[in-house]
Amino acid sequence: MPEQPETVGTPRGPWRGEVRQVLGTTFLARAASNHWVVMDSGTAAGGSGAGASPKELVLLALGGCTAHDVVAILRKKRAPLERLVVSVSAEEREEHPRIFTAIHLEYIFRGSGLREHDIERAIELSETKYCSVSAMLRGVATITTSWRIENEPPAAG
Repeated sequence: MPEQPETVGTPRGPWRGEVRQVLGTTFLARAASNHWVVMDSGTAAGGSGAGASPKELVLLALGGCTAHDVVAILRKKRAPLERLVVSVSAEEREEHPRIFTAIHLEYIFRGSGLREHDIERAIELSETKYCSVSAMLRGVATITTSWRIENEPPAAG
């Protein structure tokens, strides 16, 4: 059977997905991993608010990418990390397309005996070497970071 010519714009490689309209601006998206994600607009934009917006998912993807890196790096260093939360915030430009112009990542670590040097190095490696989502966004937005360690006080008595 002869090969079919590729359609213009058809992506090549393993990174593929599909987005299906469910109703109005509610969509189901699925990547090659076969996991579904719900996307929608808020009610002010005509949606039903049934899921995160695509732009929110971009921010969550950045937070998830760097969190994955940092946890893996700290695990290799045998750091006593109990929990990591990455808080992501962004500013967008006023005109369309309303792209992000500034993104801030705040890393909140929990773990007794965490070393500042290990944390700083893990964040640096994620930013400069490992996080592909960060690398994609860095060209259009300024990405800044901060971090802190929060440990619960010992239980009384």
